Amino acid sequence: MRSLLLALALVCGIQATVVPRTMEDLDIRQVAGTWHSMAMAASDISLLDAETAPLRVYIQELRPTPQDNLEIVLHEQENHACVKRTIMAQKTEDPAVFTVDYQGERKISMLDTDYTHYMFFCVEAPLPTTQSGLMCQYLARTLEVDNEVMEKFDRALKTLPVHMRIVLDLSQGKEQCRV
Repeated sequence: MRSLLLALALVCGIQATVVPRTMEDLDIRQVAGTWHSMAMAASDISLLDAETAPLRVYIQELRPTPQDNLEIVLHEQENHACVKRTIMAQKTEDPAVFTVDYQGERKISMLDTDYTHYMFFCVEAPLPTTQSGLMCQYLARTLEVDNEVMEKFDRALKTLPVHMRIVLDLSQGKEQCRV
C-alpha cells in the first residue's frame, strides 16, 4: 500500500511540472538579431490578460554573448508607458534552455526555429495560485504575417503537457507596446 501511495505521489508530482520539449541542436549564434512578437499563448490567462500582466513582453532583439548566454531586449507596459528592458538569460546544460531572473527565476525553452523566419519559445511561470504556468511566443524576423507558421505554432502548442490558449495574436500590429 505504501508503494502504491508513493507511486501515485510521484506521478502526480511529475504531471504538475511543465517541461516543454526543446530543440536538440540549437545554434545560439544564429538566433542573434531582430525579432518581433507575433503571437502569445498561455496556460493561465492571467499571465497575459492585462497590459501589465507578468509575462506580456514584446521581444525586440536577441544577443548571444561570448559565454553562450543570451541577452534579451524586450518591451513591456509599465505605468501606461512602453518600457525597454534588457535581461540576461543564463545558459544551462541543455543548449535550448536558459534561466532568467525576471520577476522570479524562470526557465526559457526554445521549442523550434528555422533561424531566418520564426522562433517558438516558452517561459515557465510559477504562480502563487497554481502549481505552474507556461507562456509561449511565436517570434518572426519581420512583421509580415505567415499563416503557415502561425498554424505550426498552434500545432507546437498542442504537443505541450498543459493546455495552451492563444491569447494574443499580434500579427495585426495593434499592440501599443510592440516595436
